[in-house]
Amino acid sequence: MAGIVLFIVSCLMFIIGKLSPSSSISLPRELLTHYICNKLRLDNDAIELASRDYGKLVQETPLGVLYPSLVDDIATLVKFSYDSPNPFSIAARGRSHSIRGQAMAHNGVVVQMTSLKHSSYDSGIRVVRNPSSLLGFYADVGGGELWIDVLLATLEHGLAPVSWTDYLHLTVGGTLSNAGISGQAFVYGPQISNVHEMDVITGKGELVTCSKHINSELFYAVLGGLGQFGIITRARVALGKAPNRVKWVKMLYHDFSSFTRDQEHLISINGGLDYLEGFVVVNQSPPSNLRSSFFSPADQLKINSLVAKHGVIYCLEVVKYYDDLTIDTIEKELPLLLKGLNYLPGFIFKKDKSFVEFLNRVRIGEIELEETGTQDVPHPWLNLFVPKSTIMDFNAGVFLEILKKQNKNKGPILVYPMNRNK
Repeated sequence: MAGIVLFIVSCLMFIIGKLSPSSSISLPRELLTHYICNKLRLDNDAIELASRDYGKLVQETPLGVLYPSLVDDIATLVKFSYDSPNPFSIAARGRSHSIRGQAMAHNGVVVQMTSLKHSSYDSGIRVVRNPSSLLGFYADVGGGELWIDVLLATLEHGLAPVSWTDYLHLTVGGTLSNAGISGQAFVYGPQISNVHEMDVITGKGELVTCSKHINSELFYAVLGGLGQFGIITRARVALGKAPNRVKWVKMLYHDFSSFTRDQEHLISINGGLDYLEGFVVVNQSPPSNLRSSFFSPADQLKINSLVAKHGVIYCLEVVKYYDDLTIDTIEKELPLLLKGLNYLPGFIFKKDKSFVEFLNRVRIGEIELEETGTQDVPHPWLNLFVPKSTIMDFNAGVFLEILKKQNKNKGPILVYPMNRNK
């Protein structure tokens, strides 16, 4: 099957660098007397919070943090810096899930984008149902809104975005500045492939509307641009009909070839599954690598024995959506989709969950980490697209030769295929 790449996510290392000024600067005195200073915090608490991110690998100290209530506040700040003889760095911060300080501004100003949630004029979530238009259903969403809130708002209309990240408590502008990839990407592409239009504040402080057809260079630069080409203040996101519930299935393998072959087969079925991911579990890995809350204690003991026997196992995770109209056919349809797969006999596990429970599943694990305090450890992270032609070499060289032998992995390793044309 030409045209398949496998997406591999690991906490092993990092590759994304940070663009930041090399010399120390101070904020211009004129800014401190500007009206926007009323929304600029210079206190230690605000500065310290804006000096850290999810990665906890670097620390960059800003001189101030802007808490905007209007999009115009951000534009004013950026224009002030652009026009100043002593410009300063500016970084947009959502939930700060960057790993190498991309949401920080050394000796500059960090813009706290979630502050816009309090302004109904400039942000918010507006759902449009117009199937007769070329765009169909869509939502206009503020850049500082969280995806979990977008989900809940659109569900009130029986709709939902079609592409997600595994974790929903991130801002719209944040994930669109990266890519926004999860197990739906083999069908719909990442989140950046499902945006019709955006409002963006450019480096000159101009608020520009852009799309595939209007200001297209800016549109494509900002999507996945790591915040280096503009600040997203509004996105028009594609919506589809939302299901009510999901059938959630996990299957275990000890042979990587069978694992990847089954993954590639499943994403080739038109109108088949709605979500597909997979992950690697190495002996002595933390229980979170297996997302063990999915399994009963008895199943967990069986799986632990399997991991101890083989050293490395692979888990294929799939989901099929259903609603009131398909509730009578889902039990027949799913077995047909999974027919002929080569998972280990006796190691298939199923759950039935609501659509929201499934999409918001990672939040439960986060709450557990917050209670233990382990969320404060560093989080190096690596995202890779690996061609199908070399994925077997990657398994042999990394999963078996390095992880299995050194036995030092401390985080989740996700492996799943996507279609190039998405």
